[in-house]
Amino acid sequence: MTKVSSARQPFDYASAFSRNIGWVTDSEQRSLATKRVAIAGLGGVGGVHLLTLARLGIQHFHIADFDTFDIANFNRQAGALMSTLGKPKAEVLADMARDINPEIKLTTFAAGVSPDNLDDFLSGIDLYIDGLDFFSFNARRATFAACARLNIPAVTAAPLGMGTAVLNFLPGKMTFEEYFLLEGHPEEEQALRFLVGLSPGMLQRPYVADGSKINLAAKRGPSTIMACQLCAGMAATEGLKILLGRGKVLCAPWGTQFDAYRNKFIRTWRPMGNNNPLQKLILTIARHQLRRMSKEL
Repeated sequence: MTKVSSARQPFDYASAFSRNIGWVTDSEQRSLATKRVAIAGLGGVGGVHLLTLARLGIQHFHIADFDTFDIANFNRQAGALMSTLGKPKAEVLADMARDINPEIKLTTFAAGVSPDNLDDFLSGIDLYIDGLDFFSFNARRATFAACARLNIPAVTAAPLGMGTAVLNFLPGKMTFEEYFLLEGHPEEEQALRFLVGLSPGMLQRPYVADGSKINLAAKRGPSTIMACQLCAGMAATEGLKILLGRGKVLCAPWGTQFDAYRNKFIRTWRPMGNNNPLQKLILTIARHQLRRMSKEL
C-alpha cells in the first residue's frame, strides 16, 4: 500500500493553476494574476464568484458584505456551514479564498457598499461582479452607476430557478439604469423590473412548483445551489473575456439566459431596455401573474 506523505507542500502559483493552461496561455495566466476584481455581496452568488475567480488565479480582490451566516443560507451559499453560523460572510469567504491561494490579496469592506465607500471599493478595480442580494436595489443602483462613472466593466449573473441570466455593462455602452429604468419606482416595481429585465425570456417560469413562495412585496423567493453555481461559471467566463480582451462579449441591451432544467439557452435583445414595447407587455403580464399569486396566499 502506497503511503501518502503528510508533509505540507509549499504553495506555488504556477503549479496551483497549471491546469488552466491550454484554455489560457501562460502569459494570459500571468496577466490574470495581476487583475483586480471587486465583488459586493458574498451570499448565494457572491461567495462562489470569489472562490471561482480565486481558482482561476486572480489574486487581487475588494470584497464587501455586512451580513453573517444563518442556517437559512445552507441550501445555496458557499460559506454556509455549521462551523460558520453567526460568522461574518466577508471574513469566512476571505479565509476560504486564502486557503486556495495564500498569496491572494483581499481588501474587505465589512460594512458592505454605500455611497460613502464606493470610490474606495472600486479604486484600481478592473472588473466588478455583482453579488448583492436580489432586493438590494439602492446599493446595486449606486454601485453600477459608480462603475459607469469610473469606466469599470460590470457583470451581473442572476440565479433564476435552476439556471442563470447574465448581463454585462461595459464602459461607454448602455448603463444599468438606462436598461432597467428603476429610478422613481416603489421597491416592488423595481423588483419586477429587475427580474423581467434580467430574463425577458422567463425560461424559469414554466416549472415553478409553488408560486406562493414568490412574493416580491415581502422580498421573498426560492433559490437553488444549481443556479448559484451556474451564475459563477458564466460570470467568471464573461470576466475572463473582459479581463483578457479575448472573445466576443455581449453587453446590454444584449443578454443571455441558460436554464439547465429545460436544457435551453437563449440570447435576449431589448433595445431601450424595460422601455422596449415588448418588454412593457411582458412587465404587464408579469404584474398580473404576481397579483394572482398573491391573492392565492
